[in-house]
Amino acid sequence: MKKVVIYARVSTAEQAEEGYSIEAQIDAVKKKCGQENRQVINEYIDRGISGKSIEKREALKRLIKDAKTGQFEEVWVWKTNRLARNHLDLLKIVDELGKFNVDFKSCSEAFDTSTPTGKLMMNLLASVGEFERETIVENVKIGMKQRAKMGKWNGGIVLGYQSVKDGHDKEKSKLEIVEEEAEIVRMIFQLYASGRGLRSLVNHINQLGYKTKKGNMFAIATIKGILQNPIYIGKIRYNRMQNWNEKRRKGKNANPIIVDGEHEPIIGIDLWNKVQKIYKEKSQKPIRNFSGSYPLTGLLKCPECGASMVAGVTKKRRKDGSYNVHKYYYCGEWRNKGIAACRSNGIKKDYIEEVVFNKIKEILFDEYILKDVVSKLNKKSKDIIKPLTDQLKSIEKKLNSLETKKTKIFDLYEDGIINKQDLAVRLKETTQKVETELINREKIQEQLNQSNSAPIDYRMVKDLMYNFNSILKEAGVEKKKRVLNLVVQQIKMNPDRTVKAIMLNFDERTKRYLVHEEDESAIDSSSFNISLEINFNSNTSIKRRSN
Repeated sequence: MKKVVIYARVSTAEQAEEGYSIEAQIDAVKKKCGQENRQVINEYIDRGISGKSIEKREALKRLIKDAKTGQFEEVWVWKTNRLARNHLDLLKIVDELGKFNVDFKSCSEAFDTSTPTGKLMMNLLASVGEFERETIVENVKIGMKQRAKMGKWNGGIVLGYQSVKDGHDKEKSKLEIVEEEAEIVRMIFQLYASGRGLRSLVNHINQLGYKTKKGNMFAIATIKGILQNPIYIGKIRYNRMQNWNEKRRKGKNANPIIVDGEHEPIIGIDLWNKVQKIYKEKSQKPIRNFSGSYPLTGLLKCPECGASMVAGVTKKRRKDGSYNVHKYYYCGEWRNKGIAACRSNGIKKDYIEEVVFNKIKEILFDEYILKDVVSKLNKKSKDIIKPLTDQLKSIEKKLNSLETKKTKIFDLYEDGIINKQDLAVRLKETTQKVETELINREKIQEQLNQSNSAPIDYRMVKDLMYNFNSILKEAGVEKKKRVLNLVVQQIKMNPDRTVKAIMLNFDERTKRYLVHEEDESAIDSSSFNISLEINFNSNTSIKRRSN
């Protein structure tokens, strides 16, 4: 009986459709595997994830990793498009599985990738499926573009309006004003037109307790989006962003569709024009130059809310007309959402950078700390491994006992104590128990493989720390920040602005970069991963991870 696994995936949009549900996919595949005399030993499930790319599909990544260790012989899916919608991605995945002698099977499509004819059939089905999908997408885009040109709403959520069914066409929707939300929109436009800056405005709105359409606090980016959205003067804007999946906010379309909409405006045209003029004037002002790097941005965490701290300056005019400039790290939540979200919790840049670098040196050159780190890491590893090895021994005993039981059942049949029917029933029960224990054994063995159980060599850790310090000493501004972000996960602060803890991470990427200065983005980090939390408030806390 061949050992097989099931891969199931459903995107966020498909979750509402019963035919695409994870449960429906798995049930259909299990039924087919039963008919084909296959033993399903595992299920890999990606929920709420699109099939356009394999980057964010953690279950699929685990499946390919497990295929390398020879755990199964076939991968089964409900339909080919569950594995990949893109034909090229599908070929890459199937080819990768083939390297480890793992075949690909579809429950609802007849092909066999272990034969040339089957591979051809799979290619044809995948090509047709991709063509159909792209045709549907293109038709939908054309339809939405045409609706936008007619001034109709294409859906989505926007503060100040709600989408309701169009009385003339139940399939389509139109916008109606939500007066309570519209008042917030009017306030934002009026305050900005009166001279309020974005930070002052967002602080004011959040202190009043107003929320976005999704129930969150307002951020500066949210306010910007509202002030620039022509929907509030009765316009429909469409195709503002291009190639969103790859470019995100960088993919702005210089010529979006903007036409008169069918909905009522919330803002008058005079107020709109005034706001756009002010916004344009402020946007053309030169960006403040902090004249210096902030290597700890993103690493320092706010002592109050835990958000990342960001760069900032304060300027005080001297009598001679020059400015006294002070550089700080501020709470990112406060900076973006105002006092309602958090306090500034400002820390002087020079002070905290000196403190942090001294703490790192303290870790690097204190042999006692390093030895203690390695000792605790290895002890923690043993603590993780022992229960697993105990479980493995217990499973082996059960399997031996079940094999003995099988032998006794055959003896009973041969001695005429039980008949053929009783033999079949008892053997089936025992075989099912054996299969369950075999699956349990494989799961435990996988956990042991993932636990990275080899003891850590103190000299290796010492060498890594030494190389880290050497690069930090000699590095320029950009390189220093790159190395810090590669090694330091986060720096926790106490309310009195002292360092609470520094979390360091050394994986294969870090190791290779520190030793050889190779491009860390091209290195697989899965084979080596140590995470250290050095707590300066109490005893050192150590963690070890393995992927």
